[in-house]
Amino acid sequence: MANLWSGRFEKGMDEIVEKFNASIGFDERLYACDIQGSIAHVTMLSEQGIVSSEEKDKIIDGLKSIKERIDKGELTFTVKSEDIHMAVEGTLISELGDVGKKLHTARSRNDQVAVDTRLYLKEQIKEILENLIYMERVLLEKAESYADKIMIGFTHMQHAQPVTVGFHFMAYFQMFKRDIQRLQDTYERMDYCPLGACALAGTTLPTNRHRTAELLGFKAPTQNAMDSVSDRDYIIEFLSDASISMMHISRFAEEFVWWNSQEFSYIAIDDSFCTGSSIMPQKKNPDMAELLRGKVGRVYGHLMQILTVMKGTPLAYNKDFQEDKEGMFDTIDTWKASLRIFAKMIEKTEFRMDVIEKHLSKGFLNATDLAEHFVKLEIPFREAHEIVGKMVKYCEHHNNDFCDLTESDLKEIDERLSLEKMPDLSIEGCVNARVSFGGTAPDEVRRQIRQEEDWLNAFA
Repeated sequence: MANLWSGRFEKGMDEIVEKFNASIGFDERLYACDIQGSIAHVTMLSEQGIVSSEEKDKIIDGLKSIKERIDKGELTFTVKSEDIHMAVEGTLISELGDVGKKLHTARSRNDQVAVDTRLYLKEQIKEILENLIYMERVLLEKAESYADKIMIGFTHMQHAQPVTVGFHFMAYFQMFKRDIQRLQDTYERMDYCPLGACALAGTTLPTNRHRTAELLGFKAPTQNAMDSVSDRDYIIEFLSDASISMMHISRFAEEFVWWNSQEFSYIAIDDSFCTGSSIMPQKKNPDMAELLRGKVGRVYGHLMQILTVMKGTPLAYNKDFQEDKEGMFDTIDTWKASLRIFAKMIEKTEFRMDVIEKHLSKGFLNATDLAEHFVKLEIPFREAHEIVGKMVKYCEHHNNDFCDLTESDLKEIDERLSLEKMPDLSIEGCVNARVSFGGTAPDEVRRQIRQEEDWLNAFA
């Protein structure tokens, strides 16, 4: 069968060009959306009197039959089909004859691929949101379990201040919460139907684009036909959302790799998320965490690829836009799998609090608390900061800690100091005292958990 656009041509494409030009190898996964869009389109055409009711019914029955056969694997396509749009329409025409030729009235592949991609991405966003919500529920459960379990908070990979493990989990909860909100925003902005924009300028036929948008579950039709067929912002925005979220996964996965090392030994990752060495029998490698950390690179690459494709394309449609889907498809698959796997790995990972406790005495984790105590004694913070810095240096030189300092030691450091002015510097006391809004005190962590549970339950 000749190409459906071959009327103006005297000869067909070279074989190598035909293969290079075809997108059926990857856009076939849009077939259900393509058929959904065609059914809505022909329904509208019938309602507008552009095709008859009988023709509409034959076309819809034919489209449903094609979908059923593709679902079952009974109907497959080759590069001769060019793309999924031509494949479906060509099959319909071969089976219905002239009636099938009426389906493409008042539309172009330019607006057809745009609506297919939006329909597909809308459904995938819903699935990704479900995975993000599942991740958030896992984080809340872990935060609750470890709300009062103390670990070390780091800055610059140096011991900084004591925090609770639950507090640490809630920090990641906020990151993934923003991922959810960004994805919701993307969905809202892309929820407009481009079908009926045709090649770039609309049509002279009496179509009803509002009806088509309604049939396909869009908020409304897009406003400008030229923008409708040339816009790929929603794909760029989706890939940006994915890149940020994968970066969050990568940051947390990086910490799992640290914490799993012998130098830390903070966590025990379940065997089902680790692998061994082909030569070293003692090894238990955190391969899933490392792989999750590595997956972000391919998603970043897809974002850069589509930005590069789009940067030099004039209005309206260009063949370059065929390069918009493979990276999007791979990003969808990668993001969904990464979220599912990491959430399950977090569920099956336990913190080794006995090991962590041995590290809490290192690094003067209570130094800031001591400086803030001096502020309460009406010493300006910068002076208090300097005094505590001198105390740290003194302790390092004498190989001891704050609790080991004597009255004479304190006087040597600063005349204003005395044992009676020293506060409770226990790690538990420091953590419990950090009750400021958003702080690490267990009660404040539990407040954060309750608030975010309410937010998350709104999705139920």
